[in-house]
Formats: sequence, C-alpha cells, structure tokens
Amino acid sequence: MLAVLRPWLPEVSSRPLRFLVPGTGSRFRCGGLSVELQSAALCQGLASDVELVTYRCRESGRPFLRDLLASESQPGSSLWIVSWGFHVPGLLRQLRGRPVAYHAHSSGYGFDLPAGVPVLAVSRNTLGYWGNRAPRSPLQLVPNPLDPAFTAPSPPASERHLDVLVQLRKNSDYVCDQLLPALRHQGLRVELQQGWVDDLADLFRSARVVLYDSADHWRRAGVSEGFGLPPLEALASGCVVFSSFNHALADTLDPGHNAWQIGRGTLSSDLERICSAVRTPAQWLPDPSALQRLLAPHQEQAVQQRWAEALVVVNDHWDRLLAGEPALMSMAPWRLRWGRRLSRLYRSG
Repeated sequence: MLAVLRPWLPEVSSRPLRFLVPGTGSRFRCGGLSVELQSAALCQGLASDVELVTYRCRESGRPFLRDLLASESQPGSSLWIVSWGFHVPGLLRQLRGRPVAYHAHSSGYGFDLPAGVPVLAVSRNTLGYWGNRAPRSPLQLVPNPLDPAFTAPSPPASERHLDVLVQLRKNSDYVCDQLLPALRHQGLRVELQQGWVDDLADLFRSARVVLYDSADHWRRAGVSEGFGLPPLEALASGCVVFSSFNHALADTLDPGHNAWQIGRGTLSSDLERICSAVRTPAQWLPDPSALQRLLAPHQEQAVQQRWAEALVVVNDHWDRLLAGEPALMSMAPWRLRWGRRLSRLYRSG
C-alpha cells in the first residue's frame, strides 16, 4: 500500500512496529479494530517490519503476544502499539520496560499512564484529555483515516432510494423509539441497519439522510466518543448528516454548516428539518470546498504522514529512556492541590 500512497516516504522507525489487538475475528469486529488494521497497513514501509499481534485469541499465521514476550531476546528492539480501552493498563504492565505507545481512541476510562508512555491521539478531544491527564508524556495527534471507498464517486443524494438511514449501534432510544416511527408516519423510506455491514460505503451511498445520536450511549458507558467515524464517512459519501455533537464529534461537525443537530429541542423540529432535507438534500449538504477541507486531514496520505512524524518522536523518546535518561513525571492532582494549600500556609505564616 505504501508504494501507491507515498513512494517517497523514508523508513522512519528502525524498530519493528507491533500493533496489539485482542483478535481479528467476528467476536472483536468494531470500528476500533478497523482503524487498527488500517493504521497497520498505512505504516507498512515506515518501519523495518509491521505486524498485527493478538493477545486474547491465537490465530493461524499471526504472532501471539505471550509467545513473543517469552522469545524476545532484546526487549527494546520493537515498538508496541496498544489501543484497546480497558485492556490498556494490563498490556502496559506486560510490556513494562519495552518501547510502547498508546494509540488513544475513546477517553474517560479512568486509568493513568506510566511515566514516559507516549500518546497518539485520534482526535483533539482525546488529545486534550491526555494533555490534561498526562502532560509530561509525548503527545501526537494522528487522526483516524477514511477508507477511500467512502470518497469514491456516488450518485446525487436526490437519486438515492433510501430517505433515512440509521445504524442501531450507539444510537439513542429517542431516535429508535420516537423519531423513526414518526418519520415512517410521514411516509419516508427509513432503514434501521443492525449488525455488521461488509460494505458500509455502499449502504451510505444509497441514503439521502443519515442519523447518528451517540450522546446517550457514551453517557451510559461512562467514556467518550473518541473520534466518531460514521458521521464523517456519511458526509464523505454525500449524505446529509443529523448528529449529536458530543465529545470528538465536535472536532469535525459544525452545527448548521456541515451537519445538523439531532434532538434539537422538540420532536417536531427534527421532523420538519429531516423531511425538508429528504425533499431537497442539495440545500442541506455542506459546501463542496468546505467538505474537502474537512476531509483532507483524514485522507490516507495525510494520516500516513502523521504516523511518520509521530514515529520519529516516539522512537527518539524511547532511545533516550533506554539510554538511561529518566522520564519526566506528571504530578498527581492531589499533590498539586495540597502543594498549593501548603504554600498558602507558609506565606500566611
């Protein structure tokens, strides 16, 4: 893939890259896995070797974490990329003393990172979270890539056979139980997609309007929307997008400009605006030049360049740590608060 995308990019990591995923089968199928697979593909050629490593399920023809750790003769020879939410603290304990970086998707899991662990954040929302929680760790912004299938030529929205498309996963009870029945009552052709779709780009290209309301899902889970690929994929596919604006969705979506707020005050407000967007989608779609500017940082070539820059920073950082230089420490919030109180006491005394 690299030879097609950026033939002039040099190898920037002398260490092999090992992307850790629990497995690649249907049990683990989700947006996070898709991003890790795509990221590993984009990094081919940027390091001396790039491979996916599983740690929950052994898979034929794929290395397994426990086996690699047992056989690795030089613990500093590879750079490990961890990403899987609640699994991250345990993986970091297993990889203690080895070069590692956290490819951070969602935030709010509550754990802290050991001193010196770099963070590759997929969104500004996530970058800000770790910029606050781990201000002494090397931080890099590496946006998620868009699959080129979503930017392929597609029919005009006015010629599509679906009026409204909703993916069940992450969408709110309000959308599924109130809004969709009301839209069907208006005579609109509505599809509620459930389960995994092998060709999501083709599904998006068949719809005029896509609804995405994930705020309640993430509030219930207690973590954040780390990036929010579906609305961006829908915009790239030429759909009018009605969405929530929680967490990292606010990185890319601008109410009234490239997307429209769902659940805006009243049900009747949503019905009027969505029905209008179905009838005249061209009036609700973002300006083409503005859309191109929005999508540009997420094209594979741009993201590949971000990975190249991040790997230079991360490898230089680990060269310094492995040479014996201590990592800067982030002071715990309670120590910062007590330090301020003690300084006030000293001044008053």
